Amino acid sequence: MKRIGILGATGSIGIQTLEIVRDHREDIQVTALAAGSNAALLERQIREFRPRLAALYDEKAAKDLKERVSDLNVRVSCKMDGLLEIASMEETDALVTAVVGMIGVVPTLTAIQNGKDILLANKETLVTAGHLLMPLAKEKGVSVLPVDSEHSAIFQCLNGEKRGQVKKILLTASGGPFRGKKREELAGVRAEDALKHPNWSMGRKITIDSATLVNKGLEMMEARWLFDVEPERIQIVVQPQSVIHSMVEYVDGSVIAQLGLPDMKLPIQYALFYPDRLPMKLPELDFYELSQITFEKPDMETFYGLKLAFDAMRAGGSMPTVYNAANERAVALFLAHKISFLQIAEIIERCMQAHKTVENPNVETILETESWTYDTIRREIMPASLSGE
Repeated sequence: MKRIGILGATGSIGIQTLEIVRDHREDIQVTALAAGSNAALLERQIREFRPRLAALYDEKAAKDLKERVSDLNVRVSCKMDGLLEIASMEETDALVTAVVGMIGVVPTLTAIQNGKDILLANKETLVTAGHLLMPLAKEKGVSVLPVDSEHSAIFQCLNGEKRGQVKKILLTASGGPFRGKKREELAGVRAEDALKHPNWSMGRKITIDSATLVNKGLEMMEARWLFDVEPERIQIVVQPQSVIHSMVEYVDGSVIAQLGLPDMKLPIQYALFYPDRLPMKLPELDFYELSQITFEKPDMETFYGLKLAFDAMRAGGSMPTVYNAANERAVALFLAHKISFLQIAEIIERCMQAHKTVENPNVETILETESWTYDTIRREIMPASLSGE
């Protein structure tokens, strides 16, 4: 039986992971659950799955949760201490890292240090600290299994093949809700419009990232570390039907693709039971009904947040952290109706222009760079934006 902890249990990936666990209780035991502040939902999950340890990052919510589950044999912790306790607990074999943002960096590295396999759905960890995470995982002999649909697809396409014979990674994108539109058409779009993804059901932040194509930029940086490929060997291909989840081209010209319906349960279950494949309660992909699969080149003029991702990846060092942190804050401002949709990429660009890259940053430097980015937006960029400059 595999024993797992889940960071981000009340989010989209966490909920779907528990749905899979529900169907395979004889194979998986949940030892720990963590979330941000949703005490009510986490209580329901605790009562169903009976973990030994639970954590809420918000201290007030953790106190509420402790009272809610006082009749159960579960210990409740909070803040970063709670996440680190889950990451290092002996009773856990693998950690599902499904939190959103750079909050996942230190717990993920801690789990690897403690010999836990990682089921990675927190892309920010690899974007900002891939140069630290992958060598540590190799040193500790643990697996880092991708949960993102695209990276799971690449992982599957690489199975049984020699990595030295890979020519190119072809990372697919749906194009998001604004595919085909030009910058002038996006000037007045609202958060409500950007949250209407045509194919995928995801959390709010990642849905906005998909609309700006920044999500594909982050996934590109993630793939660079996860599969040990140079930036110039990663190509973005828009595939609007979201049926081909990604492809790998080999030196002989062969291209292997992984296809499936756009449902996150598939890559989650694949990671949970790797290397085995188990039946799933999902509709089959009907090629007669699908009828066609189309491809497009990404529009990096309109969605130039994606172009900035290439720049950040080539610069390396601390620059991907600036890209990621600036986007996190900009998306939060957009969702709060404080900036426009187009200003998301503008804020990322201004932060990157103001930053002096630090080569091979350690964890402390990565976190300092994150704080610097937030301060830069608050002190220099937002005042100018609000004044109309």
